[in-house]
This record gives sequence, structure tokens and C-alpha cells, in this order.
Amino acid sequence: MSEIGLRERKKQRMYQVVSDTAIRLFLEKGFDAVSVAEVAAAAEISKPTLFRYFPAKEDLVLYRIADHEGEAARVVAGAQEPPVEALRRHFLEGLERGDPVTGLNDDPRVLAFHRLLYGTPSLVARAHTHQERSEAELAEVLGGDLDARLAAGQIMAVLRVLALENWRRIAAGERVADVRPDAVAAAERAFGWLAAGLPPTVQGRQGQPGVTE
Repeated sequence: MSEIGLRERKKQRMYQVVSDTAIRLFLEKGFDAVSVAEVAAAAEISKPTLFRYFPAKEDLVLYRIADHEGEAARVVAGAQEPPVEALRRHFLEGLERGDPVTGLNDDPRVLAFHRLLYGTPSLVARAHTHQERSEAELAEVLGGDLDARLAAGQIMAVLRVLALENWRRIAAGERVADVRPDAVAAAERAFGWLAAGLPPTVQGRQGQPGVTE
């Protein structure tokens, strides 16, 4: 078990080092101006080795937010309350602590990463595939039928739009303290609409029976 654990830690360190190296180069020179071979050389590994860890160049960037894939499904699965309420609480807690995934974070490193991500069409497209997988996982937790898939699509869209709105305002130069009240109000409003509009069968799939507002 200790050998397996050591191998896994080494593997995770390799992912982290290569991803961090790639992102540093992409931020310095631009995503399209840096080749995979250049990343491999900077990370002191071979190009075939790099591709064993990261099947696509875009994955070098998306690794940094890979732990958020499936997050909505995990929140719902572990909650003792209706899905929308669990996700509302989780998102509001993220706003409070400035979680970068909510867009409400003005750390220069976070802003630089988001500019790289949202400013590169191929990265936006790759991020969309991550969101599709998250949506599918959420739909499965909600029951897997058509109602569940429709609900998951609406929920993921709300999370995406709220985060993008926060990021756009912060990227435009507004202060986090000034944006936060609006971000909280928008989240409360959006999740309120979800709670009122999703089918009771979906609302009641996790935690207590469905609740309407």
C-alpha cells in the first residue's frame, strides 16, 4: 500500500509540475505561441511522456480546475437538503471565501489564469467538455431521466453565468468588496428561480421532499 501511495503521489506531482510549467509559458508567450515540445523540454520530460499525462494541449491548462469537475454532483449527493438549496448554499459559501470558481477573486494570478482561459477559443471549447461531463454527473445524481437532465442543464448554466458575470466585473477593474453584494443578490435570485421552476420530482430526489418557493 505504501508503494502504491508513493507512486500516486509522484504521479500527482508530475501532473502539477507539468501543468504549472505549461501555464507559466502560456502566460508569458500566449497559448498558441508555445508548442507542446517546448512545454515538455521546460518540464524536463519527453513529449511522449507529456502526452501520457495530458492527452491534449488544452488539458495542460484545464488540469488546474479539474478538481471542480463533477463538483455540483458531489454537493448534491452529500447533502441532506433539496438539490437547489444545497447548491445555493455551496455557491454562496464560495462567494464568501473568494473561491476562484465563482469568479469573485481579484488575485492577479487568478485573473491572469482566467484571461488565458476565457481568451483562448480552444480552451473555452475544452472547458465546455468539462462542463458537459459535470452536467451529466449531476443529471445522474438527480435521477438520470429527462427531467433530471433538463434540471442539470439549467443548474449548470446558472453556475456558469453567475461566475462569468463576477469575473467580467472584476477583470474590468471593479473591487471584490463592491461586486460581492450584487453577486450574492444575483445568486439568491437565480437559485430562487431554479427552486420555483424545477420539477418537484427533481427537487425531492435528494434530502427532504421537494420544496417549492
